Amino acid sequence: MPVNEKLRDELTDKLFEAMLTLKTVDEYYRFFEDIATIGEIKALAQRLEVAKMLDAGMTYEDIVAATGASTATISRVKKCLNYGADGYRLVLERLKQRGQ
Repeated sequence: MPVNEKLRDELTDKLFEAMLTLKTVDEYYRFFEDIATIGEIKALAQRLEVAKMLDAGMTYEDIVAATGASTATISRVKKCLNYGADGYRLVLERLKQRGQ
């Protein structure tokens, strides 16, 4: 699927290119601690976990109980899984290949 051109710009390209230079989980922690708030990082991590759980067929109730995510967040992630740019699907498939 093509990239949403509303998102793409020179600064965002540079951000993603910078992220490609990171090599370890510790390096990602260091970078994200500087570039984002703890709340933003936790929200991103929660969304990925919600996507995994939706992909596994779990119910909203189970996901809320396990993650504390709001039903609005779960719904937003589900919409992206079904109608988005397939970014979640790409990552989920790669994680499955790694046994994660």
